[in-house]
Amino acid sequence: MLIAALATLAVAAVAVGVLRWQEASLPVARPSARSLHAAPVGRVGGLSVVAGIVVAMPAWPVPAGITPALAWVAALAAVAVAVVSLVDDWRGLSAGARLCVQALAAAAATWAMPLGGAWSVVAVIAIVWMANLFNFMDGNDGLAAASAIAGFAAYALAAHAAGAGALPYVTIALACVPLLWINRPPARMFMGDVGAVTLGFLAAVLGIAGIAGGAWAAWLPPLAFLPLILDATVTLARRAARGERLWEAHKVHYYQRVHRMGAGHRGTLALYAALSCATAATAAACALAAPSLGWTALATWMLVLGAVFAVIDYHWRRRPGP
Repeated sequence: MLIAALATLAVAAVAVGVLRWQEASLPVARPSARSLHAAPVGRVGGLSVVAGIVVAMPAWPVPAGITPALAWVAALAAVAVAVVSLVDDWRGLSAGARLCVQALAAAAATWAMPLGGAWSVVAVIAIVWMANLFNFMDGNDGLAAASAIAGFAAYALAAHAAGAGALPYVTIALACVPLLWINRPPARMFMGDVGAVTLGFLAAVLGIAGIAGGAWAAWLPPLAFLPLILDATVTLARRAARGERLWEAHKVHYYQRVHRMGAGHRGTLALYAALSCATAATAAACALAAPSLGWTALATWMLVLGAVFAVIDYHWRRRPGP
């Protein structure tokens, strides 16, 4: 486990160095009316995360209830999502093409799990949504990377408490650390779809696999990543209620409003990193010491975040200007 963890960290760090060295030849995210940045920034920093994860994958233990062959199916599905996301970063793909590949990969990963019937359909929808919401939340420097580290660390502690292998979650969290170093404010490189979509996909697939294999209860994955899940889901629901085109870019996520009201990248990162660490720590604490309190903790944090969002709404409506 130590060797795999160190290899992940080393490969991810080297990959960050290579990406920075070759930055002039990499695709760039240019400022637009829908972004929170004023200057062009490289956009495929997430390749370092993927590199660190891939080098550790052969050492990952097979989750309970899944055969080694099916585990490789799920792993290859995650790699396919990363490759298509990289193509989207580099050349651009239609939303339909991206969703099609994500749905097929989610179906392949779900097929590898001991699920059945309607639960498989629910799992596919959850995986595709998690992959995309991670991407939606990657608009502020450091936010998605910090949340990923906190969430996968919670998975690792919960797996340890259950006597399951913690290596997959430890290596994913470590693979994000070098990226966070260059993605923190002011970002020198963005995560891009290749990082954000892949991390969201893995968060959902591994979270559901843990439920199916009995490593943890269904409350743990949403609690570990609750600030991201709730922000993206509430924002989508509100936009749908207003009849907006959901596939169009926008700047009305709660984290985007916090940024635009004066917090900037640093203040927004501080708020969301604190919330992500708090919910992830709660998930880990419940898994380690009080699993029976998990659903209560999830409901409590949903109320707390609902109150935070209500405060943001209040100040947003009273801000000067459009």
